[in-house]
Amino acid sequence: MEAVAVPSAATKPTVLRVAAFCGSLRKDSWHRGLIRAAEELCEESIPGLQIDHVDISGLPPLNTDLETDDGEGFPPDVEAFRDRVRAADCFLFASPEYNYSITGTLKNALDWGSRGKKPCWADRAAAIVCAGGTFGGARASLHLRQVGVFLDLHFINKPELHVRGYEDPPKFDAHGNLIHAETRERLMQVLLSLQAFALRLQPKDK
Repeated sequence: MEAVAVPSAATKPTVLRVAAFCGSLRKDSWHRGLIRAAEELCEESIPGLQIDHVDISGLPPLNTDLETDDGEGFPPDVEAFRDRVRAADCFLFASPEYNYSITGTLKNALDWGSRGKKPCWADRAAAIVCAGGTFGGARASLHLRQVGVFLDLHFINKPELHVRGYEDPPKFDAHGNLIHAETRERLMQVLLSLQAFALRLQPKDK
């Protein structure tokens, strides 16, 4: 696998905030484990990249009756979520595959962020990491990319990370922690690619 180089600069690197979203509600889910591993990798090995794990479990189901009449006011939990999405420089989606698609929890978050005159997602880089059975969640990844077309998200294409979690040797422990060194290295390459793409997409005057 071809390594993605860390952007070099003579000055202190730009710190990019990565809003990370887990599509699973399970405490010990593999996808929470992937986000934890991403946090560790950024702290240890990727200067200039900081993970902000945004909890989407408390968002109410999307109901436009909860919006103000002008469509610009939202319930407090939704407002706080939208503020964190807007503050991000790029995104990391850890997406399980449910019935050939993404989870309802993740779709709900994507939909809330798309509401109003100033949608939250557009014009930023994003990456997807998946874990699952035979296909490693690849069909969910494809569906999320389709949703991202309308949201104007810009997904990295290479490298991809679709983890076949049930294969030997084990990729995760009983608590969902990523314990497989090669998969951890692949996750590192995804994060480096996301960093490089996000820097390319940043406004020149930022």
